[in-house]
Amino acid sequence: MSQARLTVPKTYKLYIGGKFARSESGRVYEVTTRKGSFMANAAKASRKDARDAVVAARAAVNGWSGATGYNRGQILYRIAELLDGRRPQFIDEIVQSEGVSTTAAAAQVDEAIDLWVWYAGWADKYVQVAGNGNPVSGPYFNLSTPEPTGLVAVIAPQDSGSLLGFVRAVAPVLVSGNTVVVVANERTPLAALSLAEVLATSDVPAGVVNILSGSPAEIAPWLASHADVNALDLLGAGDLDWIDLQIAAAETLKRVLPPESGADAGAPSIDRITFFTETKTVWHTKGLL
Repeated sequence: MSQARLTVPKTYKLYIGGKFARSESGRVYEVTTRKGSFMANAAKASRKDARDAVVAARAAVNGWSGATGYNRGQILYRIAELLDGRRPQFIDEIVQSEGVSTTAAAAQVDEAIDLWVWYAGWADKYVQVAGNGNPVSGPYFNLSTPEPTGLVAVIAPQDSGSLLGFVRAVAPVLVSGNTVVVVANERTPLAALSLAEVLATSDVPAGVVNILSGSPAEIAPWLASHADVNALDLLGAGDLDWIDLQIAAAETLKRVLPPESGADAGAPSIDRITFFTETKTVWHTKGLL
């Protein structure tokens, strides 16, 4: 006689430094379907978790920025491959959490996969577009080259498209060699947290991407004011007091990308790559006269 199996509710953890961690506070919150049914528990990140994520991301900057553009492109493409292999799982999570049709969920997953591929293709090409040789008076070469800003804190879109919004926010920041601490969609974080499992089994070095779930309103101020964060992407911060976040960021000389809204928020663009770069200009003599 067969017995009914007990359900095994999953608790999705934070992703910090290449490891899956519970919040240091021990807090979790329920993630529900659009109809209010329980789906899973997610860790609720604290200020300490944000600080730990910044430490991990900072430690990964030199290795990731020092990789060749070609190598970074290969790694981003590998993410697309692994995401494609787990396509049914992501479709199911999006259907349940966002209440959309299977067709719409599949379209979102496919667009996210394509976006990883699109940005992977730019990894060894954007420098040639964004950099240039400058005309100068005298026997010199003057060359401007974009380099990564360093560590970027990101607030992922909070309205819809939990997977696609996350990829739109994170992928372009990684292209140039930046590392990321990202706050996922608070109400529908599962796609982002499942993507952490993809990252953990890909070639992305530990600490390059760090994912926090929980309240952006609680976490964002600490990231905006943290002196070891070099830039702030407020793509999904439209409902927050983002003016205060900009003020906090200005006190530590961060560059800030303001919030965007609408279906095209974070649409693929080389400008999203170059915004999080710094231009290095080098002078060199042409030779002895």
